[in-house]
This record gives sequence, C-alpha cells and structure tokens, in this order.
Amino acid sequence: MELQNKKILFLGDSITEGVGVSTPDKLYWKRFENDGCEVYGYGISGTRIARQVSLHIYPYVDDNYFVTRLPQMEAIADVVVVFGGTNDFGHGDAALGKIDDRTDDTFYGATHNLLISLQEKYPNAIIVVMTPLHRLNESRYYNDLNIRTVGDLQTYRNILVEVAHFHKIPVLDLYNLCPINPELEGHMQQYIPDGLHPNDDGHEVIYQMLRDLLVAL
Repeated sequence: MELQNKKILFLGDSITEGVGVSTPDKLYWKRFENDGCEVYGYGISGTRIARQVSLHIYPYVDDNYFVTRLPQMEAIADVVVVFGGTNDFGHGDAALGKIDDRTDDTFYGATHNLLISLQEKYPNAIIVVMTPLHRLNESRYYNDLNIRTVGDLQTYRNILVEVAHFHKIPVLDLYNLCPINPELEGHMQQYIPDGLHPNDDGHEVIYQMLRDLLVAL
C-alpha cells in the first residue's frame, strides 16, 4: 500500500489517547503524518472492547466500549486500526464467551460485533487489528478491580487473532512480535516505564511495525 494521502483512523484506549508520551506528535499514529497520511485518533483511556457486565463503577469508561464510538468516527477511511484488549484483561468483568457469540457482553461476541460494524461502515477500507503489548503481571489471578480473571493476557490476544482471521482481517501481533518486554528492566526503562503505557521510544517501535505491515498490504 502506498501511504501517501491515505486517511487512517485509529480506535483504541489510553495508548492511542497518548498516555505515556511526552507530546502528541510522538504518538504512534500521529507519526503517520510524516508519511503524508491524514490521521484521526479515537483513543479513550480505560476503555474496553467488551461491554462491562456488572460493576459500572466508571460510567464514562464503561459506556464507551469500542463499538459505541463508531458513530463519532469519520464517515470515510482508507484504513481503520483497532488497538485494544489490554483493559478487557486489566479491569473488565465480561466473560470470554465462545466463537459463535454475537453479544457485546462477552469478549468473543464484542470483538465479532466490532469488526462486523467496522466492515459495514467502511466497506472499502482495510481494517487492521493490533494485539495488546506485553505488560507487567499479565498472568495474575485477580485484575485491577480485584475480580478473578477469566484468562491471562495471551487468552485475549488469542481471541482477537481468532476472530480477526474469521473475518479475514489482517493482524499485527504485537503480543508475539513486538520486542518490548516490560519484564526486562532495560526494556521497561527505555520503552514502557510504568509497565503498561509505552513512552516516545515505545511508540516509535509500534509505528515502525504498523508502517511495515501497511506498506506490505
């Protein structure tokens, strides 16, 4: 794909919103402006792909799960990038569900519904799914809200890949391919100081990986 003059939308959470970067121009998606792209970021901190089932402690976060934000996104796009799932693991209470779910109340179902809705709204666009980055404590038994987890972070990664492949949507598998590993002290200091949100250098790594994928499509 030739990137020049492409309109790219980015739907995500706090990483896409910019938590961790020094200035907005350091965001992974803003860097595509240097390639001649028109870019739009739709990142909201804390948001998840699946609908929160029971707690509803943070209404703004809970009510803005990914698919609900499509009406506010640009009407036309060449590429739409989805980058989420880490908060579903981190502090969501939705069940994982199963591959044939079509409900926003399970991670499987919400992922299906999101990708179906994106394909319907942007029938001529390339949709890309990015899996979560590694983070600290990703195999823990209780999440940020002290709810017993229903799967480790790799489980959520696996579901994202499975559902994306079901819909024949390309995946950038940051979980398996991105070299950033917060369990390594040197990596944490250089790329992801809080163990979750990449800094400027971390966003550069994501940008380069995503750029390589888009150019190859």
